[in-house]
Amino acid sequence: MAAIPPVCEFGWPAVDATLPGTDGKMHRIFDQAGPNGLVVAFICNHCPYVKAAIDRIVRDANHLKQHGV
Repeated sequence: MAAIPPVCEFGWPAVDATLPGTDGKMHRIFDQAGPNGLVVAFICNHCPYVKAAIDRIVRDANHLKQHGV
């Protein structure tokens, strides 16, 4: 794990894809976006780091949803 994560190159257009959800259904990225964008997080439900942060991830997702993300 890097001590200092690299900075993203923001501003690139998203590429559409279809990904499997935990609900057993397939979800198209462009269908999930709100009017102000979309955040896609690739996390593992058994990772100790994710387990420690999942409440904050859910909190932040709910906050962003109120803002159209």
